[in-house]
Amino acid sequence: MSYIPVLILMAIGLTIGGVIIILSSLLGPKIRNRIKDQAFECGVPPEGDARHRFSVRFYLVAILFLLFDVEALFFFPFAVVYKKYLSINQFLLIEMAFFVAILLVGYFYVLRKGALEWD
Repeated sequence: MSYIPVLILMAIGLTIGGVIIILSSLLGPKIRNRIKDQAFECGVPPEGDARHRFSVRFYLVAILFLLFDVEALFFFPFAVVYKKYLSINQFLLIEMAFFVAILLVGYFYVLRKGALEWD
């Protein structure tokens, strides 16, 4: 029963969003031409096919960024809790040093494999 207000709010939001989309498609201008139907790329005319292959390195760098970025998020709770629990500071410090050591091992592994080098 406590979820009913949330469901009502979701229904109202979906209804308003749907009505706005329908009204804009019905009432909006419908002037079609070849130039307006082209994909817009910062004012530069598109060149070539849109289905060209990207190097795997783009995806690898993106995954590595997400991995290290999410792991860096664990530093914030550590910084918040560190002063609060003075009795276990040494334990927290050792745990964080272990965590940073794991990060460094992973980072040096990635460097040794050459995943961050662009040829």
